Amino acid sequence: MPRTYEDELKFIERISPVEFKIKKGFVPNMNVEGRFYVNSALEKLMFEELQTFSQTHGVGGFLPAVKQIGNVASLPAVVGYSIGLPDIHSGYGFAIGNIAAFDVSNPLSVVSPGGVGFDINCGVRLIRTNLSEKDVQPYKEQLAQSLFDHIPVGVGSTGIIPINAREFDECLEMGTDWTLREGYSWAEDKEHCEEYGRMLQADATKVSVRAKKRGLPQLGTLGAGNHYGEVQVVDEIYDDYAASKMGIDHVGQVVVMIHCGSRGLGHQVATDALVEMEKAMARDQILVNDRQLACARIASEEGQNYLKGMAAAANFAWVNRSCMTFCVRQSFAKIFNSTPDDLDMHVIYDVSHNIAKMEEHLVDGRPKQLCVHRKGATRAFPAHHPLIPVDYQLTGQPVLIGGTMGTCSYVLTGTEKGMQETFGTTCHGAGRAMSRAKSRRNIGYEEVLEKLKQQGISIRVASPKLVMEEAPESYKNVIDVVNTCHEAGISRKCIKLRPIAVIKG
Repeated sequence: MPRTYEDELKFIERISPVEFKIKKGFVPNMNVEGRFYVNSALEKLMFEELQTFSQTHGVGGFLPAVKQIGNVASLPAVVGYSIGLPDIHSGYGFAIGNIAAFDVSNPLSVVSPGGVGFDINCGVRLIRTNLSEKDVQPYKEQLAQSLFDHIPVGVGSTGIIPINAREFDECLEMGTDWTLREGYSWAEDKEHCEEYGRMLQADATKVSVRAKKRGLPQLGTLGAGNHYGEVQVVDEIYDDYAASKMGIDHVGQVVVMIHCGSRGLGHQVATDALVEMEKAMARDQILVNDRQLACARIASEEGQNYLKGMAAAANFAWVNRSCMTFCVRQSFAKIFNSTPDDLDMHVIYDVSHNIAKMEEHLVDGRPKQLCVHRKGATRAFPAHHPLIPVDYQLTGQPVLIGGTMGTCSYVLTGTEKGMQETFGTTCHGAGRAMSRAKSRRNIGYEEVLEKLKQQGISIRVASPKLVMEEAPESYKNVIDVVNTCHEAGISRKCIKLRPIAVIKG
């Protein structure tokens, strides 16, 4: 007999103004408890979703995010907690904004493609300039057009980087090192990239021919959906010292944010792995609460093949963002009749939002090797962590939080508390509050474009009808999301950015 909403609430307990605990028993077979972070505005959305589910008993669509947190807590060898971040919303298997870590030394531990997502290493890169808003304002329309002309955008867009099949395999295995060799990146770019822009376990032979076929023409393309390129202006600085380490020294400074991932290649790698894992689960008798949580033992052939293929897709995403950085630098150089070097167009940082990585964390006071799944979540390591660049050793890792179209974005820094509570992880963006289909039904694209115009934002869009899916009303308020993480202490606010020009698929 399905439980009533009131019965469901008995398993959820508030443990701080912005944190809730999900007790064992909320869903069957939970190995650990769940945790999620929300402030009062976001809390309402979270509980409304659960209430609707309890009343309809889940007719259609994904499970509510809070149920998905519970189902992830029931996976084999999961440690700590299954954690939901403030931008959490329902996704395939894992909710988007759900993180979980698995003890690699336990032979039962698993890796799940649903815990990474279909857009492997969807991520954000931030490039600074020494320009101010007043320098850019007279050329804003030309700049938006130049970026739109230089960077292929939209569904089915094809890249401008000349590459054959053999070179493509090298790019999958070398990541940013490939772009360095080919002259698309600066040496300093690599330093300011998560994993230095290359996962060493990548193996191009574990990426199917179909995946490569989808990826080959898409190198250096932005794609569609929630991906974008934005020219932004520094709106507020909360931490002067951390901002100065990033090369941000005044309000009004212009930066460029690129948000995209591994395109069709990553999607195919995930799809291929899910088929293999269904078979592995039957063989190894792995039981899960939701078949979308298909997984394989980390040590199994299927588990290893996925990790190597996923790493190759992650490398492809870094190459993709690097090639677009090259295009952004060319655009700015052309419009401002200068060189990218003279415009100080250095990469501040590049972070991943959808990835599973082997990391060392303290579990019950002892260091353990864990496979940390971050889906719609950003690594946020604290100061003095050996895996962050020398420049950021005293401030903590920069964390890039993209807002929705026309709203603000943020740069945060990682904290020690985040390391202890969330495996060094924080939110990744605003998080959807309305499905894409519902957005299309409820919001007109002309209205969205007009609103952006009124805000003084220059916009270039390849598919105007997709714009309503990305309208700010379709998303949670990014300010609520960031403030929740700041209040919880799992990351710290550093810089607020607002857009002045946007290009989208």
